[in-house]
Amino acid sequence: MSLKALVQVLHRLPPSAPDDDVLLGLDTPDDAGVYLLDSERALVQTVDYFTPVVDDPVEFGRVAAANALSDIYAMGATPLTALNLAGFPEDDLPLSVLHGILQGSSEILQEAGVHLLGGHTIDDAEPKFGLAVTGIVHPDCLVRINGAVPGDVLILTKPLGVGVMTTGIKRGLVSEEGIRRVVEVMTALNREASEVMVAVGVHAATDVTGFGLLGHGTEMADASGCSLEIYDGQVPILDDAVALAEEGIFPGGTRSNLAYLEEENKVVFSDGVPQYRRLLLADAITSGGLLIACPAEKSDELITQMKGAGVQAALIGRVSERLDPGPSIRVLQ
Repeated sequence: MSLKALVQVLHRLPPSAPDDDVLLGLDTPDDAGVYLLDSERALVQTVDYFTPVVDDPVEFGRVAAANALSDIYAMGATPLTALNLAGFPEDDLPLSVLHGILQGSSEILQEAGVHLLGGHTIDDAEPKFGLAVTGIVHPDCLVRINGAVPGDVLILTKPLGVGVMTTGIKRGLVSEEGIRRVVEVMTALNREASEVMVAVGVHAATDVTGFGLLGHGTEMADASGCSLEIYDGQVPILDDAVALAEEGIFPGGTRSNLAYLEEENKVVFSDGVPQYRRLLLADAITSGGLLIACPAEKSDELITQMKGAGVQAALIGRVSERLDPGPSIRVLQ
């Protein structure tokens, strides 16, 4: 679903029954819902599923599991249990395909130390797969999307361009090495990045997925009452994705993301930022990295510890005062 459509739908939903133990629900753009159990524990819940982004069933299952877990990690929480959700055309595809998807999911869950408790499968015309995940966090350690403050720096923990690459894969335009690289990015857990950001202490975080860096960055800016400045030249992007983007290879969701953000005056670009780069910053991603707002004085420590944990974190911008009126994000060269 597009960012524009989701905003329209959520704004029309009736409020939930009041409950002081609901720490985060539908009224916030955070990555997961949070329910307080007691003074030491809060339950964190999320769900995500989608159609295949790669051809190999096992890799699709791995990508889907890593993607679903990401929302838990973005909150600074630890995932505990998961339920598989599958739609499968039993009459059109062999059951070995479904087995491969579930196998791939199980591999990632085992890597994350998450217990698979069950799931649900329906007959569907097109394969779909994902998971509902439950995690836990100390209420004082919860990382939200709305805590960014002026002076913070912005850290991104995975390269952009995944949506461009998966579109290129569907069109037969990506080499075997390119496929290997993008699958590696999508199946990499955000666990280490999450653990480091909690240990160092950050102000806000969200994971970059279907609404792209600009869409999720806008949510952070608006929720925090600030603006973000993103330095286009410092944003890491998959090498093969740049070449595809220059040829105009983008998923429909990427174009919808950018169109909505520009239509609503959420983002402004320096004149020197070319159109293909603007689209890359709005690229609809599966299982992307974390966008983190970190106190400037802690940024060197955060990046050093992340790189020590195998996370290729990059400083891509900063948080500034919100002008009224003014955009949520400014993209600078």
